Amino acid sequence: MKSNNIYILSNKKVNGAINLPVFDVEFINNDIDFDFYDALIFTSKNAIYSIDSFTKAWRNIPSFVIAPQTANVITNKGGNLTFIGKTNHGDQFALELIPLLKNKKILYPRGDKIVSKLPQILKQNNIQCDEIIVYNTKCKQKINKIPEKNSTIIFSSPSTIKCFLNNFKWDSSYKAISIGKTTAKYFPDFIKPIISDNTSLASCVQKAHMI
Repeated sequence: MKSNNIYILSNKKVNGAINLPVFDVEFINNDIDFDFYDALIFTSKNAIYSIDSFTKAWRNIPSFVIAPQTANVITNKGGNLTFIGKTNHGDQFALELIPLLKNKKILYPRGDKIVSKLPQILKQNNIQCDEIIVYNTKCKQKINKIPEKNSTIIFSSPSTIKCFLNNFKWDSSYKAISIGKTTAKYFPDFIKPIISDNTSLASCVQKAHMI
């Protein structure tokens, strides 16, 4: 039986999907000397929202972002958008950055959990990359709404997998969509996800309507 119930596990609104947030985001205020850095790397919109809530100084520094969705936030906040990744995947994004960031001092504001090896790849290629945690994600402890049978669940990060399974038992009638290949690696063996064509929630929803 095909279901029209498509769930996104965050507050991000996408037409054709129901929001079911499974985690909370906590911004962390850090005293950052942006004058020290030549470039910023962003792989998360939450990192942008976090530092912008505490200071606007970051907006003057060239920003290198992993995907168009992240680039839109930079633009909307008045940042200095310099480069948008072509692959939308962390490790490949790092490889794209290597020729662009030689001899530059880089800051990578990020969450408390990351799944790519981006910082290690840059450092292995002699690019100075400082990391700073600017937000935490915490699983919600109690969620009253339970996805109906035959629902399609969209997972946008390893944290959404963990937090969903902390709150719900996986039903065999559910279908899983993974936003990308990296996130797909974190599913338990009993969940076989379908990988979205592009790393955006809108693309995930489109994929869900096709299955």
